[in-house]
Amino acid sequence: MESLIQTITVYALPVLFGITLHEAAHGYVARMFGDPTAWQAGRISLNPVRHIDPIGTIVVPLVLLFSTKLLGGGGLLFGWAKPVPVDWSRLRRPKRDMLWVALAGPGSNLVMAIIWAIGLRILAETGAASTDFWVQMTIAGIQVNLILMALNLVPLPPLDGGRIVFSLLPDRMAWQYSRIEPYGIVILIILMLTGVLWALLQPLLAFGQLIVNWFL
Repeated sequence: MESLIQTITVYALPVLFGITLHEAAHGYVARMFGDPTAWQAGRISLNPVRHIDPIGTIVVPLVLLFSTKLLGGGGLLFGWAKPVPVDWSRLRRPKRDMLWVALAGPGSNLVMAIIWAIGLRILAETGAASTDFWVQMTIAGIQVNLILMALNLVPLPPLDGGRIVFSLLPDRMAWQYSRIEPYGIVILIILMLTGVLWALLQPLLAFGQLIVNWFL
């Protein structure tokens, strides 16, 4: 139990802020391109309370940590926050601008992974790396944000990757592709249970890790 509590303590901030900044980034970029919906709702904020989803931000990550720690084996740690409201019709050029709004979330996670990596490097260079707790937290910060980046880039609506694919496809194909969205979460769960999701994430994780390694 002590080990589980320590793991929760190590991962709490990386998960909380990884998810929070991901959503805030969507709202910020949407406002840049003409949609103030998230701003008007007070969701362009670094205050985690505004973004926390009790199930996705707290329960799911805790259950995954619990199962990984107590039942043994590896696992995919992820979660989600309350989606930032985006009114795509209010964007100046909705289909084109959707690309940048969607990329903002995974992009913010990559930036945060880099920041955690810089933190780890500072700890090592100052000799503070002997403080095991902070080392573990920076490593957790890198891992969590790379997973959030990769997971959200899976080309499946309603994930960010699905929005990106939609914005790049010709109009007719894009609207046909968008019909997958009502079944997207079910498909995602099936991919996760069958292990296919982890295989899909590997190239994205490798790409993110390659960039992060430049700062270590």
